[in-house]
Amino acid sequence: MSHPKGTKPAPASDHSANNPFDALTRLENLPTGPEIPQSSIPAVTAKTSQRGQKNQNRGRVDIVRQTAHRGGKGVTVAKNFIGIGLPEKQALAKLMQKACGVGGTVKDGCIEIQGDKRDEMKRILTEAGFKPVFAGG
Repeated sequence: MSHPKGTKPAPASDHSANNPFDALTRLENLPTGPEIPQSSIPAVTAKTSQRGQKNQNRGRVDIVRQTAHRGGKGVTVAKNFIGIGLPEKQALAKLMQKACGVGGTVKDGCIEIQGDKRDEMKRILTEAGFKPVFAGG
C-alpha cells in the first residue's frame, strides 16, 4: 500500500496506550454515588387531567359524508384534527377500516372511509378521546 508523498504511516503500537479509559481501570475504591430513594423518581404515566382522570378531550373532529367527485360513491370523512400526527391518523384509519370492513385512506390530513360509516367512525373517535361532531348535510 502506498502513501502520499510527505506522509508517514502510523507506527504499529500497543492499543492500550491509546485507550482513554485505561486510567479508569487502575482506580480502585471509588466512592459510590448518592442513594436516590424510589419515591423521589417521578413515575411516567399517561397524560391526566388535574383530577387524576385520563384526559379524554383531544379536540373536536368533524365527520362529514361526501359524494362529490367520486362518481356518486359516498365516503365518510373525518377532518379538523388538532395536535395529531400523520402516523396516528394512519393508525386510526386502519382501525376504522377493520371495524367497518371497508377501505379507506388518509388524504390532506383527513381520514376517508368508503361508504356511509358515520356511526362507527364516531364510536372509534370517541374511544380515542376525540369529540366527534356530525357536520354538513
